[in-house]
Amino acid sequence: MLRWTVIFIILAIVAGIFGFGGIAAGAASIAKVLFFIFLVLFIISLISGRTKV
Repeated sequence: MLRWTVIFIILAIVAGIFGFGGIAAGAASIAKVLFFIFLVLFIISLISGRTKV
């Protein structure tokens, strides 16, 4: 999922450079949503993945 976030943020940067404002804003918002989903899943896996030794 982090790979998709990086892909969309690169797409947003490239679209912003070439002047496609709507596409850049859409890709940046998708990247932001995917990053927060990844962050939440990462925190949940840290909390639930701990085992006592």
